[in-house]
Amino acid sequence: MNFRFVFIALFTLSYCAYAQDSDTTQEEVIEKKQLQISRTTTAPKIDGILNDLVWENADIATDFIQFRPDMGKAATEDIKTVVKMAYDDSGIYVAAYMYDDPKLISKQFTSRDNFGQSDFFLVVLNPNNDAQNDTEFFVFTSGTQADAVANPSNGEDFGWNAVWDSAVQINDDGWAVEMKIPYRALRFSTDVETWGLQFHRRFRRNNEQYTWNPLDVTKGNIGLYHGELNGIKDIEPPVRLNLYPFASTVFDNMDKPNFNIGMDVKYGITENITLDATLIPDFSQAGFDNLSLNLGPFEQTFSDQRQFFTEGVDLFNKGNLFFSRRVGGHPSRRPNLADNEQVTNDIKEVKVLNAVKVSGRTKKGLGVGFFNAITEKTDARILNTETGETRTETVEPFTNYNIFVLDQQFNGNSSIAVVNTNVTREGHFRDANVTALVANVFNKRNTYNIRGDVKMSNRNLADGIETGLSSFIYVRKAHGKFRYSFDHSFSNENFNINDLGLNNTNNFNNFGVDAWYQIFEPTKKLNNFYVGAWYNYRRLFSPSKFSGQNAGVSLNGKTKKELMDFGGNINYQMGKQYDFFEPRDFENKRFFIYENRVNGNVWISSNYNKPLAIDANIGGATLFEKERDYKVLWFSVGPRIQFSDKFLVSYSFSYENEWKDRGYANNSNSIDNQIIFGQRDQLTIVNRISGGYNFDPFNSINLTFRNYWTTVNYEDNPYFLQDNGRLIQSPNTFSQLGLESSDINFSTWNVDLSYSWQFAPGSFLTALYRNQLFNSNALADENFFDSLNNLLDQDMQHILSIRLQYFIDYGGIKSIFKKKNQSVDKVSKLSQLMNPNMTIL
Repeated sequence: MNFRFVFIALFTLSYCAYAQDSDTTQEEVIEKKQLQISRTTTAPKIDGILNDLVWENADIATDFIQFRPDMGKAATEDIKTVVKMAYDDSGIYVAAYMYDDPKLISKQFTSRDNFGQSDFFLVVLNPNNDAQNDTEFFVFTSGTQADAVANPSNGEDFGWNAVWDSAVQINDDGWAVEMKIPYRALRFSTDVETWGLQFHRRFRRNNEQYTWNPLDVTKGNIGLYHGELNGIKDIEPPVRLNLYPFASTVFDNMDKPNFNIGMDVKYGITENITLDATLIPDFSQAGFDNLSLNLGPFEQTFSDQRQFFTEGVDLFNKGNLFFSRRVGGHPSRRPNLADNEQVTNDIKEVKVLNAVKVSGRTKKGLGVGFFNAITEKTDARILNTETGETRTETVEPFTNYNIFVLDQQFNGNSSIAVVNTNVTREGHFRDANVTALVANVFNKRNTYNIRGDVKMSNRNLADGIETGLSSFIYVRKAHGKFRYSFDHSFSNENFNINDLGLNNTNNFNNFGVDAWYQIFEPTKKLNNFYVGAWYNYRRLFSPSKFSGQNAGVSLNGKTKKELMDFGGNINYQMGKQYDFFEPRDFENKRFFIYENRVNGNVWISSNYNKPLAIDANIGGATLFEKERDYKVLWFSVGPRIQFSDKFLVSYSFSYENEWKDRGYANNSNSIDNQIIFGQRDQLTIVNRISGGYNFDPFNSINLTFRNYWTTVNYEDNPYFLQDNGRLIQSPNTFSQLGLESSDINFSTWNVDLSYSWQFAPGSFLTALYRNQLFNSNALADENFFDSLNNLLDQDMQHILSIRLQYFIDYGGIKSIFKKKNQSVDKVSKLSQLMNPNMTIL
């Protein structure tokens, strides 16, 4: 019933909204500034010196308006911005002059896409002028670049990278930017003559931000407030074929080096559709995961650090069905081992053979996405410890991963999408298929919003096909200072997307209500302020049982004078909470009861513009439950020192101590099908140091160190979980019952030292040295320093990798040969005039 209702509601709402006339999207007409662009026959030199002839008579964009923190405030003459544009057959040129006191300009040197503490200038282009699909090009005062694609559903995706040119000059009365954005970095249709256009300027010293066309941040997405660029005509999308050949060398523990050669390819199939492919993938420079001890019932997951799987995946993230770490992750099956057998090869991941993405959006707002990846067959080598015989067993067969997406945008603010993911494994292994309908719909005035999805999963198991259903709907007021929302989420017992997606839980029927208040104009003491409250009510879907509820409040803000961020929250789980996951017995719906848990924390973050800044956080939790003395205390502190515009070091220390927690005893053996819990104390300390030195925008060296240490100390006597969800303590100890100790001493150590040099546009030489240590034992009584000594006694893994990547633009090569041919033609014609009998070879 839940699934059917949400499906009908989403379909009806989306159809009605789509049927509206897009020309009457808003009752209040948004005024749009116009900029006329002219074609040039002589391209400007991209050097940040705005003395080229092309700029003398170019149309001017100026009169910028502030939207943060004081919406509607006009820029004064001493900080005014003047922008000019031109174009030719190869790309679009931008010149901007930002007046300012050079002593006040923030210009920290950072790596690409890292904002740091720098002022910036931003150009936003929307070639389809649809208010939803922006391409953003940032230039910082340091000369560093950043770029992103953005839309209302997914926000800004800085994983997307293009190759373009820019230069910066700091002058006596401000700073200047010159840019060339080649057409290969844009997706456009030749019959769309008016483009969406916006300029931003950010002052880091006071967090003020201005735009050319005014923004109303109280409602609607920012794309609705773009100005318009007129005059581009008679241009043709280039052959968008970019090649990224690479070579890498990896030394693992300084053994014989492993050499890799491969190539990434980007090809424009049509003017709006692009194919990305990684041929012979190389992920040797993906960083280590920040491992931590996992005592919970759910798998531990980490974000993907492989560039191919993070760049340009906004379409594939529709419906949250794609968790890219599944591709090339752990095998889907463990080997079947006898008591006298052990696995001799450590299989941490499956090799990715190749992967492709095809994605883009037509001028009518239809987004199309196709993803495919193939992983190789992987076998476990198994040794019989008694006979010495060996055998192999397949733990992951040859596997094909697919995603297909159709996403229709409409009305400048809404979209509806159909998403399908499919995993096909060779042989008798599990296959999986998931389909979703996803909608995000605003009304014409951008004051109310409904988001939702319905999903169906199918898994082909040994005993038949398992079908699961899930739905989500979220309704909110999307304008004004006071806002509110309602949400409902549902899943049956069989819903499972974990072959290519990620869902930790299923079998729920949950409701939520939120309300919040925020300011959009500064007060006497605050630049911004937010306070919100929530209430959540949770039930098991089958059988229909109450599982818990909670309510809370949070606030955050930024002071006007010191620009210090602050915030805090408190959350209260009222009454009995029925945890159906901690017992790890999902089949029998066993549950564990705890009562009246309260947790809260406060935090501050001082002004990063100052040489010394600090982040600090402190919080705690407790239970108001009879015969329980549970409590938690945590805090963290993180100073950061900016020695210069080029050199920054930060350190963070976090501490968490949890007393008399009760949970599943991970290492215990079962006794007569009993579920065994323990009462435990856990202490966790994390030290992290990071530092970077940027020689210039193209050369940087970075160091990251992390040491994680935790101990879990169980009381001697275990608890048995009763059918009513309560625990009863055994008079006997773990050892007296013949159970293993669940005490844990767990620690890791990671060091990453990297050097990156961008020696040509889109071309990089990177060197990365990493070492890693890991130790886990049952010595929970050891102190930090004894544990650290034991960790350092372990065998350290050393990895050194060097990677060279070069960017090749087919269009650039083609133009070079074209110029050479033109030169030969000119010489030939001149020679023929001088000597008609001469032949040029």
